Amino acid sequence: MTASAFRPRRSLIFVPGDKPQMFPKALRTGADIVCIDLEDAVARGDKDDARERTVALFAEHGPGDPDGPERQVRINSLHTPEGLKDITAFVDAPVPPPALMIAKVKSRGEIVLLDDLLGECGMDTRFHVMIETNEALDAAYAIAQASDRIDSLVFGAIDMAADLRTTPTWENMFYARSRVVHAAAGAGVDLLDVPWLDLEDMEGLEREARAAASLGVTGKAAIHPKQIPILNEVFCPSAEEIERARSIIAAFENATGGLAVIDGKLIEKPVLRSMQRVVAIAERIVERT
Repeated sequence: MTASAFRPRRSLIFVPGDKPQMFPKALRTGADIVCIDLEDAVARGDKDDARERTVALFAEHGPGDPDGPERQVRINSLHTPEGLKDITAFVDAPVPPPALMIAKVKSRGEIVLLDDLLGECGMDTRFHVMIETNEALDAAYAIAQASDRIDSLVFGAIDMAADLRTTPTWENMFYARSRVVHAAAGAGVDLLDVPWLDLEDMEGLEREARAAASLGVTGKAAIHPKQIPILNEVFCPSAEEIERARSIIAAFENATGGLAVIDGKLIEKPVLRSMQRVVAIAERIVERT
């Protein structure tokens, strides 16, 4: 991903695919990403209807403003008939969604296969890949490298905890979350964290979001609009971080080799990419406000 492709992915909110009337309101919540959900939010008997409504929604509203909230659709697992129906529907759709969140991924191979399929169809759809199975955790690094279409990984702690025979507390998920941070960083893509489920505990939300940000996570999903301001604040680069990033970028522009000196300390070139990300995201946030 080039520096020009970086964009804020601090917060994400889901909209049930069978309730498209909620979509315009979700776009106004301040979330960086609005994801129409055809998977967990839709009952098995309503999935055909939700799929049809989602196709109609994009046909009516288009892919959206490139400078506004990202729009994507969470599809069902590609290991299920519903997931295959989802892909078929969007391949045939007059206006396909600009991005797909791919649920219950198990291997690099399924991402490669979907990439090849969409390429054959001439589609430039982006991917956001959920790491929420034990198989995906084991293959997370390879999955993250599987396609240039991938913009982010999404850590699904609830399903992951069930696979690991534990509960989705911060402590129990620390190893799994850390492995996904490693995979996302290795591929140079963003990482969105699992939602905080207790709507009455906003302090807990902020505490977990800050812990995730400190670990290397770049954003977090929300289950309610009132959570979004906290997430946007936590995952927004601070003024100090932005100033330091600009200083490092300037130092490398004036350096003659792969090292720069900031405040008497040597900074190696791999740090430059992270600094470019900080500045690019900060500039995008300012453009929106």
